[in-house]
Amino acid sequence: MEESSNLLLKKGQTFLNLGNPKEALEIYEIILKDEPKNIEALIKKGHILGMIGRYVQAIDSYDKVLSQEESNLIALLNKGLAHHYLKEYEISISCNDKVLKIKPQNTTALYNKASSLVKSNKIQEGLNILAEAIKLYSSFKEKAKFDIDFEDIRKTNRFKELMNI
Repeated sequence: MEESSNLLLKKGQTFLNLGNPKEALEIYEIILKDEPKNIEALIKKGHILGMIGRYVQAIDSYDKVLSQEESNLIALLNKGLAHHYLKEYEISISCNDKVLKIKPQNTTALYNKASSLVKSNKIQEGLNILAEAIKLYSSFKEKAKFDIDFEDIRKTNRFKELMNI
C-alpha cells in the first residue's frame, strides 16, 4: 500500500495546489482509511480542516500526529494556530512554547505566540516576543502592521516603535 499511498499523497497535494481542498481531503481520507497513522496524510488533513474553519477536527488530526511524534513542529505550530482561532490562547501559547523548546528561534512560533499573548491581554510580553520575531525575520514587521490580532494595540507607542511608524 505504501507505493499507492505515496501516489495518493501526490494526487492530494495536486488537488490542494489547484485550489480544490475538498477533493484533496477526500484523497487524504482514503489514505487514512488504510493507514490511520499516516503522518503526512494526517498533517494535510489537519491543514485543510483548518483552512475551512473546522478547527476542532484539525486539532484532532494534529493530536494523532503528536501521539506518534510529540515533537512534530508542523503539527505543533498548526495545532497552536487552530487553538488561537478558537480563542484558546493559553493552549496556543503552550503549543508554541513546545516548538520553541525544540527550536528556540522558530520565527513562526515566536510570531504566533506574540499574537496569542496580545489577544490574551499580555500585551507587553507579546510585544517583546514580537520584537524578537521581527529581529530574526524582518518581514514580520509588515505582517504585524496589518494583522487583525494587533488591531487593538496599533496606536500604542510600543507598537508604533516596533513598526518604525
